[in-house]
Amino acid sequence: MVFSDSDFQYAIENTRVIIPPERVIATFGPTTFHFILVSELMDRVNCIRIRKGRVEADRPQILSPHHLRQILLEGFSEEAKGFSSWLMQQGANLKFLRYGFHFRKTDLLEEIVHEPIGEVIKQLATRFQENRDPLYSLIEGVDDTWEVCVLKFTMDLIRQSAPDNVGEWRRRGLL
Repeated sequence: MVFSDSDFQYAIENTRVIIPPERVIATFGPTTFHFILVSELMDRVNCIRIRKGRVEADRPQILSPHHLRQILLEGFSEEAKGFSSWLMQQGANLKFLRYGFHFRKTDLLEEIVHEPIGEVIKQLATRFQENRDPLYSLIEGVDDTWEVCVLKFTMDLIRQSAPDNVGEWRRRGLL
């Protein structure tokens, strides 16, 4: 199935992290986040899909303009490559952050339940409170574009983690 820009926009606007992970992406090692994504099937009433999976966040990396040029500019024009040369001339203090994620579909579990979505979320939230794991999160999303919802979740993790990661690198004199 091919999705349109409006499908992507709809998924992003309708992704809601109900219970976020308590931890952020680790600065000096990989971090595995587990998620439960709840979505309502569009063509059936009170038919809810529950997906359980994991997203692995690589250790964040600090990239200099030289490394950025090697990684990102393959296939770009000479003009774009000229921009990276200009960046390198701006000084050694210019750094970029790189975050990498791996989504393992082999670890994905799905089940369908026949209850209102609000009730399913309430039951899962109660279970979360009883068995709280700091790397688990509960997400409500869109069924067809559920992977976009997971990507939105990872983008939010980066936004939340970056200040802590940068602060840790500064404390250790790496930035």
